Amino acid sequence: MSIVIPARNEESNLGPCLDSLVTQEGVTCEIFVVDDQSTDRTAAVARQFPAVHLISAAPLPPDWTGKANAIQTAVPLTRGRWLLFTDADTLHQPGSLARALDEAKHFGVSMLSYSPRQTMGSFWEKAVQPVIFAELAREFSYDEVSRADSPKAAANGQYILVSREAYHAVGGHARVKASLLEDVELARALKQVGSIRFRYAPEAVSTRMYRGLGEVVAGWTKNAAILFPSPIRLAALRTIESVLLLAGPFALLILFSGRRWFWGGLLALVVVASGFSYANRLMRAGWHAKDIASSLLGLPIFAYLLIRSVLVHRIRGKADWKGRSYPT
Repeated sequence: MSIVIPARNEESNLGPCLDSLVTQEGVTCEIFVVDDQSTDRTAAVARQFPAVHLISAAPLPPDWTGKANAIQTAVPLTRGRWLLFTDADTLHQPGSLARALDEAKHFGVSMLSYSPRQTMGSFWEKAVQPVIFAELAREFSYDEVSRADSPKAAANGQYILVSREAYHAVGGHARVKASLLEDVELARALKQVGSIRFRYAPEAVSTRMYRGLGEVVAGWTKNAAILFPSPIRLAALRTIESVLLLAGPFALLILFSGRRWFWGGLLALVVVASGFSYANRLMRAGWHAKDIASSLLGLPIFAYLLIRSVLVHRIRGKADWKGRSYPT
């Protein structure tokens, strides 16, 4: 197995990620870290691991994203029959690589992608991440994506295990070189030539995607508008839901204190139904009951991020990420 980690200014994440990879047992692997013009100590961190191959990304062509270019730089140097593309902010559980390889072979798939367990530190991460990942699980149902007779295809770019043969058959990352949604686009291409498997895998890999509100806003602004087919409609629905769940209890107090029993009872039914729907959506996506209350404030923020992303993509025409601007 060949592991490729594109890394741009990842000095705080890369060390723990490599620690979790170099200690894996049950599988023979080579690890490539691609330093994508980092301005921090990313390269120095990689050099602390003698078994890791550190290379520099090729100069970025004008029609490529940084991640696709970094991966494309490394792939010709790899030798494994299976390629694992993973991010510097991921942590891999002991033995997970061998189990993933066995899983891919057992199901006879060309690509196995895991959605990692999300670890969150700040208040804003805890508010927004559950809301967005619950929506992603609803839009890209793991079961539907993994069915051979379904046209749906998706993957999580933080963990894509793909056979070399299938990867080259679809043209590799050159095929998705300009896409800000390269993981989903690659999955769509791979599903045309073979089977894919996508699932939530908290027992195998975890990640802390963003640290604080600034990274949350920048990260989801980059791709929220292209992840969801009707972002404006979805923003309107989540705004209504947030009003019901956040302001509904106060409206109930006013109605019941004014002895408006009919309207109070009607509103109570709507609020309770909305609450059950919201809780069910989160728990079906793998979140816990404790995440429900803390993420309620994430609903209006998610609606804002959808609208912001639409404005960036459709009006500004370019999205910013890690010091670069990409045309949308």
